[in-house]
Amino acid sequence: MSIHRDLFNIIVIVLCVCLNWDCTKGVQGRREIDSHIIQLSSLFPSPSSSCVLSTKASNTKSSLHVTHRHGTCSRLTNGKATTPDHVEILRLDQARVNSIHSKLSKKVNDRVRQSQSTNVPAKSGSTLGSGNYIVTVGIGTPKHDLSLIFDTGSDLTWTQCEPCVQTCYSQKEPIFNPSSSSSYYNVSCSSAPCSSLSSATGNAGSCSASNCVYGIQYGDQSFSVGYLAKEKFTLTSSDVFNGVYFGCGENNQGLFTGIAGLLGLGRDKLSFPSQTAKTYNKIFSYCLPSSSRYTGHLTFGSAAISSSVKFTPISTITDGTSFYGLDIVGITVGGRKLAISSTVFSTPGALIDSGTVITRLPPKAYAALRSAFKAQMSKYPSTSAVSILDTCFNLSGYKTVTIPKVAFSFSGGAVVELGSKGILYPFKMSQVCLAFAGNSDDNNAAIFGNVQQQTLEVVYDGAGGRVGFAPNGCS
Repeated sequence: MSIHRDLFNIIVIVLCVCLNWDCTKGVQGRREIDSHIIQLSSLFPSPSSSCVLSTKASNTKSSLHVTHRHGTCSRLTNGKATTPDHVEILRLDQARVNSIHSKLSKKVNDRVRQSQSTNVPAKSGSTLGSGNYIVTVGIGTPKHDLSLIFDTGSDLTWTQCEPCVQTCYSQKEPIFNPSSSSSYYNVSCSSAPCSSLSSATGNAGSCSASNCVYGIQYGDQSFSVGYLAKEKFTLTSSDVFNGVYFGCGENNQGLFTGIAGLLGLGRDKLSFPSQTAKTYNKIFSYCLPSSSRYTGHLTFGSAAISSSVKFTPISTITDGTSFYGLDIVGITVGGRKLAISSTVFSTPGALIDSGTVITRLPPKAYAALRSAFKAQMSKYPSTSAVSILDTCFNLSGYKTVTIPKVAFSFSGGAVVELGSKGILYPFKMSQVCLAFAGNSDDNNAAIFGNVQQQTLEVVYDGAGGRVGFAPNGCS
């Protein structure tokens, strides 16, 4: 009897140990699946001065290297990364977001006025903001290589031009001189492209000696005024376009910090994708680098798009604007879907924007995200807020940190898991913040910003009416 009892006790002990081990293994497995383990040092600029080039940009036709304007790889920094003023970046970011919301809020009123008058009303100011990412484009004959911000929320491409009749801000490269180019032509103020300026810039074209004059002002009060012109644009040796409409700015002011101008990737007919539609069919993709010492890519056309891209339809919320609309249907934190009513997203709508830095969410959605994230970060001490970022942690003394994964679900079944660099915004070791912010109004659109887009392949298919995402887009 004693032998049977002892044997039974042994079996029970073994079962308990095995069950406990399996349970622990299962929890640990789930924890690894639903979280990122980050080396804290990777959140901050590397002391290394070397630039690591994207193989995709180097080896793909119709592809340009994307660099961070303050990074090692930027033509503007001479290979020495500069430290950006993060508080100023966030201030300008909020100015851009305010401009986007203003433009969207006026869309309905614009439609009403259009139905009552043959005059197309001007849209509200454009949305530049901090403009973190740049590409190099050749303009003119012979070509003049210039660093341009690329912006999915703007339409008109422009650069500073000689002569600067009033003011030109300081830029790193020599200012473009149209008189030195054999392929430059001013556009007549009676032409259809001049009439299109209202929808592309928010301001109607005007005349100067029969030449078309454009003017565009951005949400941060920067502006560019000059001649609408046609010129040769060279992306790569095999991708050369004659007669591209662009702005040749002779009066320019703003916080562009050495950049020559802007490449407009919006949806208006004067945008670069629309003007090159016969070649690229309004398709382009990009990957924003995760670090200032890496490059990403901006690629035109569909040839190099990953087979793993998942698409979501462009929503109607942004019809009549430059922007690419999205339908967000859910957010997951640490493998758990947040309890957010579908109307929280559907009522204001959403859009994706290459120029907005921090993703903005409706107040109720942000509150749910913040609560879930803080609950899973409870072992790390909290610290004070910075600017628009109100959920921050003091990670001094840690070498690694475990953070919950965050994923967005979009209409059509596309699920986008953010990279680890798309979740935190680091100021210093003692102040690392959740890289999301809430809108002040339930009726303001959500914006999927560029911090969250880092390392993703993001595909814009204007002709197909869809936007797509895939992981590991920069390699």
